[in-house]
Amino acid sequence: MEKTLAQFEEVIEVTFTDKELLQRALTHRSYLNEHPEETGNHNERLEFLGDAVLELVVTDYLFQSYPDRPEGELTAIRAALVNTISISAAADKLAAGSYLRLSRGESKDTGRGRQFILANTYEAIIGALYLDQGYDTAADFIARTLLIGTANVVENETWRDPKSVFQEEAQRHSGITPTYNTLSESGPDHDKDFTVGVFLEAEKIAEGTGKSKQEAESMAAENGLKQKDWF
Repeated sequence: MEKTLAQFEEVIEVTFTDKELLQRALTHRSYLNEHPEETGNHNERLEFLGDAVLELVVTDYLFQSYPDRPEGELTAIRAALVNTISISAAADKLAAGSYLRLSRGESKDTGRGRQFILANTYEAIIGALYLDQGYDTAADFIARTLLIGTANVVENETWRDPKSVFQEEAQRHSGITPTYNTLSESGPDHDKDFTVGVFLEAEKIAEGTGKSKQEAESMAAENGLKQKDWF
């Protein structure tokens, strides 16, 4: 049975005044490409707005909650909270994918591409909430669906950047500073996938993939830590 906007409003505990905003937040570009008869818009502009709101809300929360943490640590903690993996997981807990309008091809993707779409949808929902009901409602949504995991991230130090950790461990174990090389790029300019290798001199330790070189490097470092058993 097809999911309805009213059902999703129950999930997120917000009733929209402008239902079209919520519909747009849950509409991927690929759906409109496949359904030219549709008159609405896709969610990319809302995603752009939601990304900015998300960063401000998380920054303000961390600034107020951890007054003794230096700026560098707060930046790393924020990055851990708002990366693709974290926010796509938040969207997944809301079952946002069940309400998202996608093309038939995109709806079959279960890998990194799917994570990327869910993360963008989460940000688009934030943008829609901000436009419909203001900053406080958007901030409350973020607090309920994402920031509840902050204490775990801070206490377990999962905010530590894998590249920094890998560099520290590589220098401690071998005295070598790791390097990163792009091994391949694929996909159109607006939706590229990058594969990057992390090397200790000429030895390739691991590979990582991502939607940006930075994300691929981070994944390569994380895989390198597992490969070397450096935890």
